[in-house]
Amino acid sequence: MNTRLRVRLLLAGSAALLLLVGAVVVAGILGKAKPIPPEKIVTAERGDIARSVVARGKIEPLSKVEVKSKANGIIKALLVDVGDRVAEDQILAELDKVDLEAQVREAKATRDGEEANLQAAIAAEAKAKIEAANPELEFIRRDSVRAQELFKQKIASQQQLDDASRALEVSKNRQQLLEATVQTAGAQVEQARARVAAAKAALDRAEELLRYATIRAPIAGIVLTRNVELGDAVSSILNMGSAATLIMTLGDVSSVYIKGEVDEADIGKADCGQHVRTKVEAYPTESFDGVVTRIAPIGKELNNVTTFEVRVSIANLQGKLRANMTANAEIVLEEHKNVLLIPEAALVYDKDKNVSAQRLDPAAKQGWRKVPLKIGISNGQRTEVLEGLKAGDKLVLP
Repeated sequence: MNTRLRVRLLLAGSAALLLLVGAVVVAGILGKAKPIPPEKIVTAERGDIARSVVARGKIEPLSKVEVKSKANGIIKALLVDVGDRVAEDQILAELDKVDLEAQVREAKATRDGEEANLQAAIAAEAKAKIEAANPELEFIRRDSVRAQELFKQKIASQQQLDDASRALEVSKNRQQLLEATVQTAGAQVEQARARVAAAKAALDRAEELLRYATIRAPIAGIVLTRNVELGDAVSSILNMGSAATLIMTLGDVSSVYIKGEVDEADIGKADCGQHVRTKVEAYPTESFDGVVTRIAPIGKELNNVTTFEVRVSIANLQGKLRANMTANAEIVLEEHKNVLLIPEAALVYDKDKNVSAQRLDPAAKQGWRKVPLKIGISNGQRTEVLEGLKAGDKLVLP
């Protein structure tokens, strides 16, 4: 009987001891903070932040020129290719000049012939003027006067007076004829001068067409496209207008621009003259500075979304930016440098829109302690902290 009692007491004591140890273990587990995964811990750091609006678009040369010929012909030489840099007035291509050179020679011969005709007309006019001087008229007039006086003195007969008068009239008629000849000769000189001028103009046109056969760069830049090959026929822009053959396209890429689109919700924040930072996929670690130069006064609607065209000009002195590159232009509305920043995801808002963060605190039951914050601007990824934290503070993401 005593043995059974001792066994029962021993079992009861063992059970009580196990319960006590279990309670202590459970209390230790419940009292200890749960480990926080490292990926949920972030650090408050100093840096630069900007509030901005992003315009997405394509890189375009500041000036782009379509090169067309003013002369008809066949492409004989192409001296540049796509991607080549060209200087202003540099020769780009040559047309076949055989027919054009023949036209110049013909025009020169015509001009020389007309100039010879002009000299002949001038000589004829000079001759007519000499003949029109007609010194005989004065002598015949004197003879007529003398005959009249002799007739009054009854020394000369009526026949002699009539002969003198007839001779004077004939001489006067001949003088009028000579003067008319001078006028005709003068008119022929003017006609000859006009024909010379016309011949010179025709020669100028022929020489100009010959010059047009040498196609030169109207601007300095890069060859963006080349649309013809050797032997292709080229039509003149003077004859065909905008339908004339496009030979190549040049672009001045020393300065470029982005023609991007900004959502109507953000367009009110943009203004001409604002600083812009541009990024392209080809240079992910680089930023290109620019400035807003134009904002469209009217929006465009597509799929119930209204956007406004914004033009951003960028200096491209190194030539890294190329036409049709996709670019994101960040229009800087406000920028703060060397301020305290934390990730946007670390912010916690209560029902009254008060903002706070969970600062790491191993002594706290949760492993963190809630601290109220005063925040500044945000770029959607990071937020400026004005009060509540210091650099190096560890935060726990909610």
